[in-house]
Amino acid sequence: MNIKKHVQSMIEQLPSSRNQIEVDYNQIVTIIDRARRDDLSSADAKAREILEYFTLWVHQIKTPIAGMNLMLQTMEGEDAVELLAELFKIEEYVEIVLHYMRMENMCTDLVLKRQNLDSIIKQAIHKYAGSFIRKKISLHYEYVDTQVLTDEKWLLFVIEQVLSNALKYTKRGSISIYMDEDKKYTLVIEDTGIGIQEEDLPRVFESGFTGYNGHMHKKSTGIGLYLCKKILSRLSHTIKIESVVGKGTKVFINLEMIERMIE
Repeated sequence: MNIKKHVQSMIEQLPSSRNQIEVDYNQIVTIIDRARRDDLSSADAKAREILEYFTLWVHQIKTPIAGMNLMLQTMEGEDAVELLAELFKIEEYVEIVLHYMRMENMCTDLVLKRQNLDSIIKQAIHKYAGSFIRKKISLHYEYVDTQVLTDEKWLLFVIEQVLSNALKYTKRGSISIYMDEDKKYTLVIEDTGIGIQEEDLPRVFESGFTGYNGHMHKKSTGIGLYLCKKILSRLSHTIKIESVVGKGTKVFINLEMIERMIE
C-alpha cells in the first residue's frame, strides 16, 4: 500500500487515545494534516487563478494582433512583408500557449468523428502558404483519399506544428506531404532541411528540449513537439521522427491505432 496516498484515511481511522501522550500525539498529527490540506487547497486555487489569467490574456492579445494584421495588409513594400511575417510568428506562439493551457482539460474538448484528412492538411498548407512563397520552398502534395477517426482541431494543430518546424529549418529545397505506402494511415511530412543530430532524436519530444539546432539557430522553444506527442497520445495516435543531418527530416504521424478500435 502506498502510505502517502492513504494518509487522510489513516488519520481518520486512528484508534482512540488511551492516555494523555496519545491524545497529544493525535492532536499534533491532525494539526499537521490540516495544514497540509490547506496548503494544497491554496496551491490549487493559485494554479487556477494563474490559468484563468493567462487564458484571458491569450484571448485579449488576439485583438491587437488582428488589428495590426489588417493595418499591415493595407501597406506595401518589403518592410510590410517582413512585419507581417514577424506578426505571424507571434500568432503561432499565442496558439501554442493556448493549446498548452487547454491540454489539461483536452478530454472534455474532444470531438471525435471521421474526418477527411485531405481537408485538414489543406487547412495547414493554406495557413503557411505565405511562408512557402517568402522562403521559396517548394511544396509537393497530392490529394490524400483517407478518412480518419480523430479530432479535427487538435490534429490540425499538430500538423501545423510539424509543418512550421519543417519550414523553420529548411533554407532551400522542398517539403513533401504524403501517405506512407508501407504503413496504413501514416501521414509523412518530409523536408530537405538541416536535419536533427542523431544524439538529439531520442529527446526531441521532451518539454523544453531544444537540442543542437535550437542552440545554434535560436529558433526553438522546445514546446511544440512536446505538445504534438501529448496531443497525439491522447488521440490514440503516434508520432515518430527520422532525420539525417544535412539531408532532412521525416515525421511519421500514425493514425491507425484509433481506427482499429472501430473496425
